[in-house]
Amino acid sequence: MKLLYQGKTKDVFLLDDNTYLLKLKDDATGKDGKFDPGENSVGLSIEGLGRESLRLSRYYFEYLEKAGIPTHYISSDPAAASMNVRAAEVFGKGLEVICRFKAVGSFLRRYGDYVEEGQELGGFVEFTLKNDDRQDPPITKDGLLLLGIMTDSEYESCKAMTLRAAVLLREDMAKKGVELYDLKFEFGKVNGKVILIDEISGGNFRAYKDGRCLEPMELTGLLL
Repeated sequence: MKLLYQGKTKDVFLLDDNTYLLKLKDDATGKDGKFDPGENSVGLSIEGLGRESLRLSRYYFEYLEKAGIPTHYISSDPAAASMNVRAAEVFGKGLEVICRFKAVGSFLRRYGDYVEEGQELGGFVEFTLKNDDRQDPPITKDGLLLLGIMTDSEYESCKAMTLRAAVLLREDMAKKGVELYDLKFEFGKVNGKVILIDEISGGNFRAYKDGRCLEPMELTGLLL
């Protein structure tokens, strides 16, 4: 097993069979000790978060696979907070695809002259480049194509899969009294096919109950 990458919330290892092992950490993004999925640095550590993130990721990867959305998920070890996944080629140096149902976070900060907090956005999908130093800048379809990061068909596949998966997750959360405001996904390619990768845990969502944004551990407790 070879360490390939140490990230903010997970470490990635290459296994002997050329699959990857993702080891989820107890760290969460945020600022001043408060959780915020939109931040680009670790803001706090929560005991047991890695295991709970793994549980939720496993649940939603299996949930989406059953719905016909391809993912990199193979298997998981909840006790070790790790999952085995297929090796996928990322787009460029990494992309995040965000689906926004309500105006909060960076969207509200950018466009606050035109929207009110919590305003309905109808599942608006946007792409951002993964680059902490540049604060994950948004990029248009034209920009992605111009820079050779993805093709037109790859863009459309990512966008369609994001919206479909987001709606499925929103519906599942609503059954449990949780309202999904926004989420972020990552995608890659296996044998030229676009698939959902990374993790699907509490750190990926802004989800609310009774008007309050839920911490990752709270969210997992309500959903599982």
